[in-house]
Amino acid sequence: MKQYVIDELRPKDYELVKAHLEENFSTSDVGGIYWIQLDQSILSKIQAEHTDCQPFYFAVELESNHITFELLIRTKNRIRCDCMRYATEKQRNWLIRLADSIFDTLEIKI
Repeated sequence: MKQYVIDELRPKDYELVKAHLEENFSTSDVGGIYWIQLDQSILSKIQAEHTDCQPFYFAVELESNHITFELLIRTKNRIRCDCMRYATEKQRNWLIRLADSIFDTLEIKI
């Protein structure tokens, strides 16, 4: 799995990130998993065409000492579809900037 991982979180940082994710993004039924909705303006051609599969999400897993941003773009509407694929360069960069901005907003030095 392709991922963007930030590790060596301190306990205080974990609590700040957890609170931020719970306040700003949707949660999963599985503890520690969050969903970040992909910006509509950067959908690939096939994603834009698959309106029944929208919206698209990145899964985020938060654990006590690290956070993992999966680079696989998913839909909650289907288990398999051609529109579910790894992020394009533009989508990947968008997610990494978003992830980094979370730490900047919370004033966590990584």
